[in-house]
This record gives sequence, C-alpha cells and structure tokens, in this order.
Amino acid sequence: MGNKRGGKPSDSRAGKRRDRGKKVGVRVPELGYYLIVTDTKETEKNYFEGLRDIIPPELKDHLVVKVEKTKTVELVEKALELVGEETQYRIPWIVFDRDQVKDFDGIIRAAEKNHVGAGWSNPCFEIWMYAYFGEMPVIMDSVTCCKRFADRFEKATGQIYSKNDEDIYQKLLRHGNEEQAILLAEKVYKRCVENGKKKPSEMCPASTVQRLVGEIQGKIGKYHENR
Repeated sequence: MGNKRGGKPSDSRAGKRRDRGKKVGVRVPELGYYLIVTDTKETEKNYFEGLRDIIPPELKDHLVVKVEKTKTVELVEKALELVGEETQYRIPWIVFDRDQVKDFDGIIRAAEKNHVGAGWSNPCFEIWMYAYFGEMPVIMDSVTCCKRFADRFEKATGQIYSKNDEDIYQKLLRHGNEEQAILLAEKVYKRCVENGKKKPSEMCPASTVQRLVGEIQGKIGKYHENR
C-alpha cells in the first residue's frame, strides 16, 4: 500500500528526487550553459539564436546558448522549471520588454529573488538594438520606438526592418558596433539611476540586455586569450 499523505517518501521516490537533473556522462561546459527564456515575440528569439550561431565551432562544447519561448507572465516560472531539469550547469536568464506588460517590475523582482538574470528593455527590445547604431533616444512608447528604429535600421543597412528577421543579429554586427552598444546602454542605465529612477518601469529609455550579451561575448574573448 502506498504512502499516506504527509508520510515519508519511499526510497525509490526519494532516490528519483536526489537524482533529478543529474545525468551520467554529461560534461559541464566550462564557460557555461546559458538558458535564455523570452516571451512570444520573434525579435528577441531571433536575436539570441543569432548570437548563439556566431559562437566559433571550437567553442560549441565550452559555451552553450539555448533559447526557449513562453508567455511573458510565465517567464520566471518557465526558467526555473527548465533549470530544475539540469541544475548543475544551466545559467538562466529571462528577456522581455516593458511594452504593455503588467507588473513589469514584479517580474524582475521575482527573477532576482530566484537568482534568474533579467535582460529587460524599456520601452521595447528595439531600444537596445538602437544602441548598435550609437544612440538610445528618449522614446516613451514601444510603437513609436519600433517605427523610429525601423527608419534608423533602413538608413544604416539599406534594408527594411522586420521583427521576424532571422538574420537580425548578424545585420546588427555587420552594420553596427556591439562593443559600443554595450557601453552606451550601460551609460544610459546608470544615468537613470543617477536621476533617481529606482524602478525599471521608470527607466526609459533603458536596458539590461547588454549585460547578458557582454557576459557571453566576454567569455568568448577570454577563451581565445587563454589559448
């Protein structure tokens, strides 16, 4: 007869709990296994899959980037669920926009509380991509931001901007400057803090996506330096 509610789990169940996430023979990538969970927008997913794809072949076993999609309200929960499957080597991040998201600040607090990185953009992801072209203009709403970024993108690349562009990351690298973008985005974020803005929802324009991108690119750079 099985255990009654409230009793001790059987040895087999306890064993399964202890073994959860442990896979025999799986080597932990020395530079990390990044699990990036984003919402249902194509832009963010295409961007980070582009970043994943530029990792040099010789680094594929050392640095892993996996992108998952879910609903905005479930970002933290989904990240924790996926991390729970292989807790020994996953580095979780969520990536999402301010846009019309309810409880934007609450999602970020939940991520921080659960040790999940939060790469957010206010008002939208395009404000982060704007930084590749050397500017992060003050734009308070996502519709206007997307429209103005599309104009800036076309001017810089000679191509029409599409949120579904699977090559968006490669185009930003080719026509923009990622190192400059990271420095600019961090400068803009710090300016918000200096101006007394404490909540991410109050920081506009601002982004923390640069921290995730910079961390991954930094590990790629250090790998090559040590070889």
